[in-house]
Amino acid sequence: MPIQAAANKLKDELLTFGNPPVFPDSDKPVEDTEQSAESAIAAKSKGKKSKLVSKGQGGKTTRQWDILSKMVPEEEIALFADPIKWLTYFPPFGMSDLKAFGSAIDWRRSFITTSANPHYDSFIRWQFNKLKEGGKIRFGKRPNVFSVLDGQVCADHDRASGETVGPQEYTLIKLLILKPYPVNSGLNSEVFAEKNVYLAAATLRPETMYGQTNCFVLPEGNYGSFETSNGDVLIMSHRSAKGLAYQGHLKEWAQFPSIHDFLGTELIGLPLKAPNASYERVYTLPLLTISMSKGTGVVTSVPSDAPDDYVALKEFKEKPLWREKFGITDEMVIPFDVVPVVFIDGYGDKSAEVMCEKLDIKSTKDTEKLKQAKDEVYLKGFYEGVMVVGECVGMKVCDAKPIVRQNMISRNEAIPYFEPESTVISRSGDECIVALTDQWYLIYGDSDWKKAVYDHIHSENFNSYNGKILEQLDFALDWLKEWACSRQFGLGTLLPWDKQWVIESLSDSTIYMSFYTISHILTAENVSVDDLTDEVFDYIYLGKENSNLTISKDILDKLRLEFLYWYPMDLRVSAKDLIPNHLTMCLYNHLEIWKDNPELWPRGIYCNGQIMIDAEKMSKSKGNFLLLVDCVEEFSADATRFALADSGDSLEDANFDRSVANQAITYLFVEEDWIKSIIEEKNTGKLRTGEKTFMDKTLSNEINFLVESTKIEFEKLCFREGLHRCWFDMIIARDIYRDWSNRSDIPWHVDVAFEFINAFVLMISPICPHWSEHIWKLLGNSTSINRAAWPSYVAYDRGLRKQYLFFRDFLKNFRQSCLKTKVNDPKAAYVYVSSSYDSEKVIILQYLQSVVDSKGQFPADLPKQMKNFIESRTDLKKNTKLLMQFGAFMRDEALERGVDALAIEMTFDQKSILQENAVYIMLAVGLKEISIHNIEDGNLPGEKKKYEQTVPGKPTYFVYTLK
Repeated sequence: MPIQAAANKLKDELLTFGNPPVFPDSDKPVEDTEQSAESAIAAKSKGKKSKLVSKGQGGKTTRQWDILSKMVPEEEIALFADPIKWLTYFPPFGMSDLKAFGSAIDWRRSFITTSANPHYDSFIRWQFNKLKEGGKIRFGKRPNVFSVLDGQVCADHDRASGETVGPQEYTLIKLLILKPYPVNSGLNSEVFAEKNVYLAAATLRPETMYGQTNCFVLPEGNYGSFETSNGDVLIMSHRSAKGLAYQGHLKEWAQFPSIHDFLGTELIGLPLKAPNASYERVYTLPLLTISMSKGTGVVTSVPSDAPDDYVALKEFKEKPLWREKFGITDEMVIPFDVVPVVFIDGYGDKSAEVMCEKLDIKSTKDTEKLKQAKDEVYLKGFYEGVMVVGECVGMKVCDAKPIVRQNMISRNEAIPYFEPESTVISRSGDECIVALTDQWYLIYGDSDWKKAVYDHIHSENFNSYNGKILEQLDFALDWLKEWACSRQFGLGTLLPWDKQWVIESLSDSTIYMSFYTISHILTAENVSVDDLTDEVFDYIYLGKENSNLTISKDILDKLRLEFLYWYPMDLRVSAKDLIPNHLTMCLYNHLEIWKDNPELWPRGIYCNGQIMIDAEKMSKSKGNFLLLVDCVEEFSADATRFALADSGDSLEDANFDRSVANQAITYLFVEEDWIKSIIEEKNTGKLRTGEKTFMDKTLSNEINFLVESTKIEFEKLCFREGLHRCWFDMIIARDIYRDWSNRSDIPWHVDVAFEFINAFVLMISPICPHWSEHIWKLLGNSTSINRAAWPSYVAYDRGLRKQYLFFRDFLKNFRQSCLKTKVNDPKAAYVYVSSSYDSEKVIILQYLQSVVDSKGQFPADLPKQMKNFIESRTDLKKNTKLLMQFGAFMRDEALERGVDALAIEMTFDQKSILQENAVYIMLAVGLKEISIHNIEDGNLPGEKKKYEQTVPGKPTYFVYTLK
C-alpha cells in the first residue's frame, strides 16, 4: 500500500477508535478475492488472493495500527499518521542492517524519492518534461475502479474492502434477437421498433465464440434494456449497465435508464444470431447457477471448451422433463452438438468433455469439480491450445485471442467492457464499478518506441544473463501498452504542466539510477533547488550547453563528468515480478531520454526470484520468517552470505537453507585454522622449495583453471556455480594434494601453498568479505582486500589438467574398488593402462567426431543415428550392443569434459604418472605392492578378463593377496 494511503488509514483509525484505538470485537471479514484461472490470465497475472488474505489474515479486518505495532514502539505509532514520518523512520534501519550484512554501498548517494526530496523532485519534473516533448505522454480516458456515490476514482485507501483489486477487461458479445418476437413479449413494444435488440453476454474468451451452441439466462434474474451510443439496445443486468454507462457505451455518459425490464423467464427460448457461431441460430436456455453480481447475467455457451456449458447442455439433452418445465422445445437443444474450436495436446479438440469425463462430473451442481476442470482447461488452452476454426486457424490461442476480439469489435459484434476483478466496496458503502476517467498516460507499446527497445535488448550491447529473462522482457514488450502515469492522491512529484496530478510511483522510478550518479554532489555542493532547472539537467545528462545557467561551470562539469563516469548503466538487478512493469519501463524511458545517445542505453538486466527458507515460502505462522538482521545475528554476516550465494542462480525462487548457513560457520573456522597452520609452517621453515613435482604442477594448474572458471561464473552472476568453483572445488583439489603430502611425508611446496591461499581468499571475498579481510591481514597485507585485484592467473594447461583428472579419477575409483574387494591382506595389485583403442572403437570415435557440433553438442537422436551407422557396417554389426554402449559412454565423457575426450590416442603417458606416484597410491588404498602395465606391451600378469576391458584413460586393475 502507498505510504500516503497507509498514513491516511491510520489517521482514520485514530479519529474513529481513539488513541490508542479500541477496535470492535467483530471486524468485518476481508473478502477472499481468489481469481479463477480464466480471470487471472485475462489480467496477465497468476491466480491470487488479496494481499491480506494471502498473508493469513482473512478472518478479520487488518488494521494499520496492528501492522505498525509489530514494527515500532506503541507510543510512536500515532506519529505515522504523517506520511513524512515513514520516510524518516525506516531508512536508517535498512542502512544499519545492510552495513551489518557487509554490503559495499556508497551511502553518500542514498536519497528518498517524492517531493520530500526537492533535488529529486526537480529531476523527475525534468524527466517528464522530456517525455512529453518527445510525444510519449498523452491525455485521455483510462479504466479505473470508480465510486459513483463518491464521484471519484476509488484508490486502495478509499476502500472498505477489495484492496489491490484492479479493472478486468471483458468482451460483451452481442447476440441479436431474431424477429418475429414472441407474441406476448415486451420486445414488441414500440420503443424497440426499428432497433436491433441484443442479449449482451460478457466473456473473457472471445476467441471461442465459433463454438456457441446456445445462450443462458437466470430465470429469476431481473434484466433491463439499455440504448447504446449507436442506437442498438442491449439486454443485461442493471448493475453491468451502470458500468457500461461510465465507459461511454450507452446513449448518455453516466446515464443508464432501462427502456423496459424483463424477467429472465421472458427471455428463455428466444432465437439468436450469435457472432462467429457455426450455427445460423441458437436459443436462450435457463441456467440456475448464474450470478447477477458478476458479468451481465447473460452467459453465452461454448461446450467444447467450457465444462460448465458442456454439463448444462448435456443435462438439457438428457432430461426432457427439465426442458418441458421451462418451455424448451427439442429443436432448441437436440440438434446442437459440440463444435471443436481449440485443440490441446492431451485433451483433443473437445477439452471440456474430456475433463468432465476425467473428473466424473455429472451435474451443474458439482461446483468444485467444475471449477477445477475450468481452470485446467483454460490454462492449458490459453498457453498451449491451437485454433482449429475461424480466421486464426493454426494460431496459438494466446495469439489469436486479441485478433478475434478486435475483429468482432470492428464489425459491431462486440463491445469492450470493464469490471473490477472482484467486489470493491468504498468507505461510503458504494459497490464500485470501472469507469473511464481522464488520465495522463505513457504510450508504451508505440510501434517505433517498442521496436527500438526490442532491437536494443536483442543486440550485442545488452546482456540479459539468462534466456528466460529475455523471454519475459519480450513478453512484457508485447503486452505493456498505455500506462497511466498520474494519480490525484499520494506522495510524489506534481505533473509539471498539470499540477492537479501526482506522478505515480512506478513512473517516477524508471531512470533514477542516473540520479545516483550526481545526488551526493548536489548535497555536498549545497546546490539550490531553485537553480536546478530543466536546462541544468539537459547539460548534466545530455551535454546541451547553455550560457544562462546559474550554477558555476566547475560544479556543472563535475556533475556532468560524474554522470559520464558511471553511465551507461552496466547492470540493473531486480526481482522477476518487476519485469512486466518497472524494468520494461526503465528500458523504454532510458531509450527516449537518451534517444540521441545510444551508447548511454542500459547494458544489462538481471533478475532473481523470491526467497524461500528451507524449501518453504517464508511465513511467520510456520516459524520460518527471517529478517536480514536476524540472520546476521544467528549465523554471522559471512555465513548468511555464503548460504545466500548457494541458494540458487535462476529465476526460480532461491532456497536459503539454514543448515548450509550453519555449515558455513564450520567451513570458515576450519579453513582459517588450516591457513594459520600453513603460515606457521612457512614461518618455521617446514615448507618445501625448489623443483616442483607432478602434484605441485597439477594443483597449480587446477588453481588457474578454477580462478578462470570462477571469474566466468561470477561475470554471469551465477554465484552458486561460482561458489562451487572457488570454494568446494578448490577444497577438493587442495585435499587431494594434502592427502598426498601427508601420506607421502612430503611437505607442501611453499609457492603452491600460498598461490592456493591467495586465490582462495580473494575469490571468496565477494561472498565472505569479513572472513576474507581477516585472513588477508593474517597473510601480512597492510591494505584492505577490497583494494586487491582478482587473482592473477595464466591460461591453464589443458593437457596437464587431463593428466590431473586422469590421476584424480583413477585414485578415487581404485580406492573404492580396493575397499570392496574380498581379497585378504596383504594386498597387491596389477594396474593396466592402454594408449590406443581397437579398430572398431576407433571407427565409433571418428563417427562421434563427425557428428558433434562446434559447441560440443550431439544430435538429439544420436542413439538412433549411431545404431543405423553401426548396422550399416558389416565389420561392426555383430558387436552392435557393445559398440552402442561404448558410443554412449564416450558421448557422455565428451559432454562432461569436452570433445578432446574423443581423441583416438592418449596425449600423455599414463604409466609414468602412476609410477611417479606409486608410493602414494599404495599408501592411499592400503597396498603393499603395485605394478603398472601397458597392455600394448603384452605378457601381462593377472586375469585376462580384467585387462581386456582397459581403454585409454580408464585403467583397470587386478587385486590379489601378496604371497
